[in-house]
Amino acid sequence: MRIEVFDNADLVAQKAASIVAEEARHAIALRGRFILALSGGKTPWKMLHALAGEDIPWEGMHILQVDERLAPVGDPDRNLTHLQESLAGIAPLLAGRIHAMKVEEIDSEEAAESYAQTIRDIAGTPAVIDLVHLGLGPDGHTASLVPGDPVLDRKDTDVALSGIYQGRRRMTLTFPAINRARRILWLVTGSGKSEMLQRLLDGDTTIPAGLVNQDHALLLADLAAVYVTKQL
Repeated sequence: MRIEVFDNADLVAQKAASIVAEEARHAIALRGRFILALSGGKTPWKMLHALAGEDIPWEGMHILQVDERLAPVGDPDRNLTHLQESLAGIAPLLAGRIHAMKVEEIDSEEAAESYAQTIRDIAGTPAVIDLVHLGLGPDGHTASLVPGDPVLDRKDTDVALSGIYQGRRRMTLTFPAINRARRILWLVTGSGKSEMLQRLLDGDTTIPAGLVNQDHALLLADLAAVYVTKQL
């Protein structure tokens, strides 16, 4: 895994936007489309604001969700709410290509199966996503793959449901879906991530983040996150 460190989270977000834009241009020129899977978090929303100003052939872009809380449409807990706000300026260019997890459905298991099919429809079978963006939690979770949850062991599907975590059940991509991605982009900012960042860099597979394939991964971090790490 390659690592780049920046002074602050704003610079991390700007660099991430430029990387996503470059990857999008390359993929669309090569395959006619770019499939991007996004996690939640403050730095990613800054990245999306910056991405909206990049020169991208938006007609070839598809945006998926890495994970989502089971909450009503428009709820501030929903990653989708912030994703849509961040991309509001270019939303007309992405009509029908922001593919939301239907977590408001009554049958959430069926909704997870439906989303897995949506991904296959877009990215093939088995589905290969061009770029998966991930964050890192202070407990070592990534996506909604949290310590001790049975969802960590799901190998039979690309989308599954977690148990209750921080007050909400979640829908999430599973490790097989994430690890098939052509590229993984980590954004890790803030001093609360330092310990888990070091464990991730050390290859600690006892934390969920450590189970993500590092072969095609790039990690962007700010100084606050790497302050106590040994490898940087």
